[in-house]
Amino acid sequence: MPETSAGRLLTLPPTMPQHTPAGVVGNTPMLWIGEPFCAPRQGFWAKLEGHNPGGIKDRTAIYMVARATERGQLAPGAPIVESTSGTLGLGLALAGITFGHPVALVTDPGMEPLMARLLAAYGAVVHTVTEPHPTGGWQQARRDRVAELLAADPAAYCPDQYNNPDNVAAYAPLAHELIAQVGRIDTLVVAVGTGGHSAGVSRALRTFCPHLRVVGVDTIGSTIFGQPARPRIMRGLGSSIHPRNVDYGTFDEVHWVDPVQAVRTSRVLASSHYASGGWSVGAVATVARWLSRTRPATERIVAIFPDGPQRYFDTVFNDDFCAEKGLLDRPPLDVPDEIADTRERTVTRWTRCTRVVDPRALAPDAGAGAGSADVVGEARR
Repeated sequence: MPETSAGRLLTLPPTMPQHTPAGVVGNTPMLWIGEPFCAPRQGFWAKLEGHNPGGIKDRTAIYMVARATERGQLAPGAPIVESTSGTLGLGLALAGITFGHPVALVTDPGMEPLMARLLAAYGAVVHTVTEPHPTGGWQQARRDRVAELLAADPAAYCPDQYNNPDNVAAYAPLAHELIAQVGRIDTLVVAVGTGGHSAGVSRALRTFCPHLRVVGVDTIGSTIFGQPARPRIMRGLGSSIHPRNVDYGTFDEVHWVDPVQAVRTSRVLASSHYASGGWSVGAVATVARWLSRTRPATERIVAIFPDGPQRYFDTVFNDDFCAEKGLLDRPPLDVPDEIADTRERTVTRWTRCTRVVDPRALAPDAGAGAGSADVVGEARR
């Protein structure tokens, strides 16, 4: 049985019969992303998690539900209730079908229309909050609504993807697939939202690749790495709260990507490689392409693409939507801006920082002052 870098045993997800819907989760393909998306003799490997039925979070949805059942937290036939921007909702709908649970999902008006229709088609009940929380934004408003639904049904269970350590442990098999598919990995590029797959994959990979460099990809307007909360268009990465599953010590650097950059990258990637995705994929591919140009030619870079393009036809791949949001008004950047500290200034476009801090370590009265948080991402540089 595999171990983490700290030597703790990992419990792997249950094996599902391949003839069942959940049985096709995992063992997703790898694709080499090279010319013309990247320059000659440059490129990176992309793990296409969109080949799961719903996306990367199918893995953790199945795992969290199975473990909750084993521990007696989730009774047979009891409801599952969770907050989601979309992809985990698809995974929980799959878990509900697999294990026989009704599923209620809480989202906000930013969810893609296609996603809401898909979730309903898969049998989930979708609740949409109408007002953001004064300080925690839409994310906290969704979580407050989840609490109300749980209070109304004592048998209901919430996986709490933001803070549940099972959300991290679920991704060890993904790391093992990467090793089996490409062998040595020097740099891993991952989107960061709940912190589950960035922590789970990097911890397991470092048992095989101790010198692994991990690059986190966030969105502008997200608070995860110490930036102030602002309205966000991009879904699937970023947060207006600080999830406990985010492992700040795993990151060597962080990039914030803006929606203009993500849209342009997603579209170029689709037309050049017949493989793409939405906001997260566009952001991750932006950073991976830049790394392939700036890191040593011998370095092997792997990027995780969390989902595919299908759910983004109303947003990322919709010219009217993008024009309305001003996402087609300016060209994308070729290189990121840089800041020395994650709280140096509010970033508004693609920006990089190699000094990663844990904003949760701020003293209660320290505010956002530089030097009041632990620096956790410099040990491996």
